[in-house]
Amino acid sequence: MITPFRASPTGIDDLWVIQVKAVPDERGVVRELFRASDLAEAGVPVSGPWRQVNITESGPGAIRGLHGESMDKLVTVAHGSAFGAYLDARAGSPTYGRVHTVELVPGVAVFVPAGVCNGFQATAQGPSQYVYCFTAEWTPDMPGVGVNPLDAALGIEWPIPIDTADRSKLSAKDAGLPPLAR
Repeated sequence: MITPFRASPTGIDDLWVIQVKAVPDERGVVRELFRASDLAEAGVPVSGPWRQVNITESGPGAIRGLHGESMDKLVTVAHGSAFGAYLDARAGSPTYGRVHTVELVPGVAVFVPAGVCNGFQATAQGPSQYVYCFTAEWTPDMPGVGVNPLDAALGIEWPIPIDTADRSKLSAKDAGLPPLAR
């Protein structure tokens, strides 16, 4: 049975959760991660084109983020599962400081507008592969914001407990990020 494309807005301006079209057959499944016409028809403000695509592989319980660069992203899980957390860190945004979380599995994607922080925790028993499509090429000096993913004021309930000293679960860089400025 074909799974149809569906896009749903969230409580954060311009952050969308997307169920991608999936076409299964005897060999497996084809998922349409990106189809410009479907996104445009749904009102998802994709600015494209994609300029860089990354895949990270993370072990169970590992957290990456919260990072809000000055580019749009389309993110999903290619293998495994993840708990996605998105934080509006855009100064002047009417939804500034708001958090939205999503259970990510293959076929579920999130459109993340520039300035909204993206983070996730790998939740599968084995490795999880997280895919990022970027509208700009990432550089170490690009404008953006990083927020500590364990900032208690955000109220993010990460599903797997974190030992902050275990670098296989949380990098020194992410552990050292500041809390969200209120």
